[in-house]
Amino acid sequence: MSSEPLPGLEPGLEPGYDVPALPGMTLAQIETPALLLDLDLAEANIALMAARAAAAGVALRPHAKSHRSAEIARMQIAAGAAGVCCQKVAEAEAMVRGGVPDVLLTNDIVDPRKMARAARLARQARITVIADDLAMIPGWSAAAREAEVELAMLVEIDAGSAACGAEPGAPAAAIAKAIDAAPGLRFAGMQAYCGVAQHIRAPTARRAKIEAAAERVRLTLDHLERAGLACPWITGGGTGSWEFEAAGPWTEVQCGSYVFMDADYQRDDAAPGQALGEFANALFLLTTVMSKARPGVAMCDAGLKSQSMESGAPRILEPDPGNTGLEVLGCADEHAKVADPDDILRLGDRLRMTPGHCDPTVNLHDWLVGIRGDAVERLIQVSARGRSL
Repeated sequence: MSSEPLPGLEPGLEPGYDVPALPGMTLAQIETPALLLDLDLAEANIALMAARAAAAGVALRPHAKSHRSAEIARMQIAAGAAGVCCQKVAEAEAMVRGGVPDVLLTNDIVDPRKMARAARLARQARITVIADDLAMIPGWSAAAREAEVELAMLVEIDAGSAACGAEPGAPAAAIAKAIDAAPGLRFAGMQAYCGVAQHIRAPTARRAKIEAAAERVRLTLDHLERAGLACPWITGGGTGSWEFEAAGPWTEVQCGSYVFMDADYQRDDAAPGQALGEFANALFLLTTVMSKARPGVAMCDAGLKSQSMESGAPRILEPDPGNTGLEVLGCADEHAKVADPDDILRLGDRLRMTPGHCDPTVNLHDWLVGIRGDAVERLIQVSARGRSL
């Protein structure tokens, strides 16, 4: 590879050592394992989601945890997104550092040090936080006062996942009242995200789950009204369910995976007209056959350090598995074992796969190789990669 510096790389990074490809290269020149982003398809996904959300009359706030890239976040905001969601303070810091002006921290935070970091970040961007427990309020109030900022805060309710979130109704309203009364905090609305609905395969069952969540939201709205608290912002919803939330009473949706899609979302059935059936798989794992030591099996160079397997194996797209019987059987740290029943693969052959789950797969890579057609157009840094604090 050329040793010429690549625009955007930090000093000291070496093309060919730190990056899998350079702009202008062909697909055949990309070093593997590499995570490819088809820019035409990703841009189409971003535009489709923005248009659909606008037509439905809801704001769009994509989850940055799907891409962990400030560049992609800026693309989404340029297309009309209100801002992004982040799960970690460090992820939010990377987004703000990368030019993202509006972040909702959708995860519960209890460590005073992380609260202090989030409050300091609010000096640079609009930062909103959440709470699902009265015990969180004093810490957030102290952090806001120390940073000399006012933090907008949402009360999070359990929308049906039985994980995070206060009980809807009176318990959630009590938290909202405490927020409203706390110095440095401003009650801004409600988070009601039903994560378990995203991969309920049948659309009728997904819709029923969200309708049950809507009842929880309405119950909480009733108690907030009794307490004299307005709730103009209700956020939740994901790629698999957002159109059901958009029917009300949600005002904002938090879709994330739509920008890439993955093999797990391919298993969801779309309701008639649902955008879920129109988003394209734009993210691909490129891997090379590195061993053909025994018949019927090929070993590739993309193992668990290159892809997540907790939502199932990736789907091989090229060569066409429908004609070849190629299938990923499993992964070790640095290897993927591929069934090759007709022994069509040879050493050095390339396979293109759709990851099983896009979010954790992206977090294993420093760079997305942005391709357009058969050429590398640019590299996109995964700017919040590994930011777990």
